[in-house]
Amino acid sequence: MRHTFEVHKFLRPAALLATLASFSLSCSARDASAWQQAVQAATPIAPGARIVVLDVSTGRILAEHKLGEAARTLAAPGSTLKPLVLYSLIAAERWNPQQRIACNRRLQVAGHSLACPHPPAPPFDAREALTWSCNSYFAAVARTLAPGVLAGILRPTGLLDATGLAANEAVAEFHAPRIVDDEQLTVLGVAGIRVSPLELAEAYRWLALRMAAHPDSPATQVVRDGLMDSASFGMAGEASLGGLTVAGKTGTAEGAASARTHGWFAGLAPAAHPQVVIVVFEPAGRGADAAHLAGEILAHAPGEDRR
Repeated sequence: MRHTFEVHKFLRPAALLATLASFSLSCSARDASAWQQAVQAATPIAPGARIVVLDVSTGRILAEHKLGEAARTLAAPGSTLKPLVLYSLIAAERWNPQQRIACNRRLQVAGHSLACPHPPAPPFDAREALTWSCNSYFAAVARTLAPGVLAGILRPTGLLDATGLAANEAVAEFHAPRIVDDEQLTVLGVAGIRVSPLELAEAYRWLALRMAAHPDSPATQVVRDGLMDSASFGMAGEASLGGLTVAGKTGTAEGAASARTHGWFAGLAPAAHPQVVIVVFEPAGRGADAAHLAGEILAHAPGEDRR
């Protein structure tokens, strides 16, 4: 069945839970305690990080570090937007995941240098572009979007709204792109949008629920495999430290007021049948730093699905 961007086609996570009973994803209180211990064991290496771990099934917080600051922090999400955009476009049959895009690793958009750090490679398809976080590929995707489409993609995920997970939440800032350059910068997560770690966690929970509800769809196969590859040997490989398996994505972006970068990791674990969302925000650093911290957490996490 064809997916569109109409609101009724993009159900919020609560409306999808009835389809997931067979997955038995809810975590016990003992699991929550174990996840909190895993977070506490890892945070000495990055005490300033904001961390949140959500139960995919219930949406409740299983573990956190600096929750109050996570609720009030707004930052450009960088490449963590790519899986959300890609999933929605493939699901709506607005992007062919087999289409290949060449990358010279020297992308420039409106004065922003967005060079790709991945190794030289033949033109990427969608799965490979997600694995290696290719900016040229996703800039090409962005150039196909009509005005208003991006808001229709992002809003149903919960990324742009308060989550209700903490008091005094900041709400995402989103400026709908009006020209092609703005469209590219927003899809790449470097301008036009700022979100909180809680909002990003809610959006990745939405992604986990969508993929569980449509396990055999082309959108799920491409995004799931791309995220698993990313966290195994791609740009988020630092998340693989011998702990619980994870499918995830890094993001690096500059702050609104300075050129200092901040780093993100957003992931789903265990990779094959996600039970939790884990989001790490490093206020000073890069996506690889956030992925490394996520790997330390996963090395101490409960679960049998280990690398």
